[in-house]
Amino acid sequence: MPYREIVPAELEGRAPYFLLTSLVVPRPIAWVSSLSEDEVPNVAPHSYFNVISSNPWIVHFTSTGEKDTLRNVRATGEFVVNLFGRELVEKMNFTSADFPPEENEFDWAGLHAEPSSRVRPPRVAGTPAALECRVNDIVSKGNGHMVFGDVLVAHVDEGVFRDGRVDPELFKPVGRLAGSLYSDTSKGLFKIKRPTWHEVRAGDVQRPS
Repeated sequence: MPYREIVPAELEGRAPYFLLTSLVVPRPIAWVSSLSEDEVPNVAPHSYFNVISSNPWIVHFTSTGEKDTLRNVRATGEFVVNLFGRELVEKMNFTSADFPPEENEFDWAGLHAEPSSRVRPPRVAGTPAALECRVNDIVSKGNGHMVFGDVLVAHVDEGVFRDGRVDPELFKPVGRLAGSLYSDTSKGLFKIKRPTWHEVRAGDVQRPS
């Protein structure tokens, strides 16, 4: 099949952003809550987000450009990653607006700020899970500023556990696609067991055709 060869540096305007964010999908979303130096709560979504280390727990999110969240975590060294399901998508999206730094997004979006146990920024009440983090490092590349956070404690709703593990059908995570599109992973789930080399070598796993 024919392919279109694209050189990112030759694209104009916002075309590089639109193309890249339509290819790297779905992306998990960190709904990051933070505090300004003046103690003003802030909460905003960041879809450049993932895990860096599981031992110890380290996560990261990236701020594209200088935004309130980035300024807050630089000033205080703390933040909370709130993880959410389909039922909170509308409120999450509302907090993505470009509110002035002195405005409290919790109030505007009708969210309840739940006190955290290890950090000063509050967490969003009603989310299935939240990760309280201390800033480990901030690395700037291009127009992105990657914030690494050591996870000090996790709060996970008992209602999303099944057989001792978080069940995605109960958690109902949402991923970011291109533009205004999102994916709801509570629908159309499928499972594929990861093979071991021993199983492959023994012929216990069928090779993909």
